[in-house]
Amino acid sequence: MNRFEKVYTQGTINHVEIWLDTETGVNYVFHKDGYAGGFTPLLDKDGKPVVTEK
Repeated sequence: MNRFEKVYTQGTINHVEIWLDTETGVNYVFHKDGYAGGFTPLLDKDGKPVVTEK
């Protein structure tokens, strides 16, 4: 079983994905624009990580 599972994807050049850490339930955002990209926890309105319950 893979630890990370892609649950959402959008775009081609300006690309956004949401990944789920299957061990902790924390959601992460991956954003790529051209040759630059970043991976960070997805935060709710209070600044806390979004967690998906199993």
